[in-house]
Amino acid sequence: MSRTTTVAPAVRPYRSYVYAYPHKTAYRPLPDRPALRELWASERKDALSLYLHIPLCEVRCGFCNLFTRIGAPDELTTRYLDALDRQAVAVRDALGDAEPVRFAAAAFGGGTPTFLTAAELERLCDIAEKRMGADLRSVPLSVETSPSTATADRLAVLAQRGATRISIGVQSFVEDEARAAVRPQRRADVEGALDRIRDAGVPVLNIDLIYGIDGQTEDSWHTSLDAALRWRPEELYLYPLYVRPLTGLGRLGAEARADERDAADAAWDEQRLRLYRAGRDHLLARGYEQVSMRMFRRADAPRTDGPDDYACQTDGMIGLGCGARSYTSRLHYSFDYAVEMREVRAIIDGYTATEDFSRAEVGRYVDGDEARRRHLLQSVLQAQGMPMADYLERFGCLPADDFPAELARFEERGWLDTAAGASGLLRLSPEGLAHSDALGPELFSPGVRAAMAAYELK
Repeated sequence: MSRTTTVAPAVRPYRSYVYAYPHKTAYRPLPDRPALRELWASERKDALSLYLHIPLCEVRCGFCNLFTRIGAPDELTTRYLDALDRQAVAVRDALGDAEPVRFAAAAFGGGTPTFLTAAELERLCDIAEKRMGADLRSVPLSVETSPSTATADRLAVLAQRGATRISIGVQSFVEDEARAAVRPQRRADVEGALDRIRDAGVPVLNIDLIYGIDGQTEDSWHTSLDAALRWRPEELYLYPLYVRPLTGLGRLGAEARADERDAADAAWDEQRLRLYRAGRDHLLARGYEQVSMRMFRRADAPRTDGPDDYACQTDGMIGLGCGARSYTSRLHYSFDYAVEMREVRAIIDGYTATEDFSRAEVGRYVDGDEARRRHLLQSVLQAQGMPMADYLERFGCLPADDFPAELARFEERGWLDTAAGASGLLRLSPEGLAHSDALGPELFSPGVRAAMAAYELK
């Protein structure tokens, strides 16, 4: 008698980059449009994070699905900053003065915040400081930039106003690879921008690189890594390339047959995992420490953390701008989201015309189960792992009590560092970190999965 052996399907390592939970495609219009004053009334406000979003870029890369548009016609930057100012006034009023309001961290993201002129960046900092009350010179302030907008005058403003970290998206120092990712840039321009950032004296330089680009090899990947290391960046982020719907690269591959896509995806997964491991090992051998699947920090880099570090698992966030999220303990909220350029433009135009920012418009309520999932996700995806005592103190039980099936599955796959458990840590193994983009989505709740699946792309 023959016996049939069932082989479990291989786990695809690149399902979704989990940078926030619940995912924004699980948000929906809020029928009750709750008042911000009521949402924040019972929240702790002594260690908030402040995020200002500028949804403007000079070009849109082929892999980008961020909420951003190209260019700013008809004085759009002025109108946008006017709306950002109105929103800041409304939000600060909603936070009230019954208890101290303190921001422990701040960031300007996008888009490309340095799309703004030096004078406009001054105004952006004024909104954060004079409207919101953030002391940008005494807390960590991270700002994103691009090679073409990292000009000396803009960087001087940011350095003078307290920026402690500049993050620049380079993606590849190999010009052919940059073109393949639909990111036209000259290496000389990239290197000039890096020189200017170093000259500005901002303590932390982060360089973003991407692996998995069409035609990229281990040799060319090492070329980009070594080129970046010339500037001794305090941080490096290594991102796997994703091709998402409605992006430039997504449209290029949209007509491939399903069987062709499956074969190509399997080969692409293999390429990305191989390049990830090569990049990880390259940096670890050169004095960098792994902080997460993506983030690597130079071991001797100065720390710019504030005296009371913001903890994303427990502390709230205030997001200003039409692509920013805000988090309370009960509700995550934002504005509408889109990728397609026409839709993005319409949302931005609607934002700039808004006068009343006193209510939450789009979001998702977070119950006890979702809070547990979010805490676990945002802790365990860090290389240092999660002290199980922290989870026990917050929720009154251990992670294995809430997620026995998921954790057993991760352990069976070799994704957990079993030795760390003896010291009270829930920590991923090196293989688990490599599969962060597969592990994270497996912790999504059924409700969030259903909402994401039902989301209509636009």
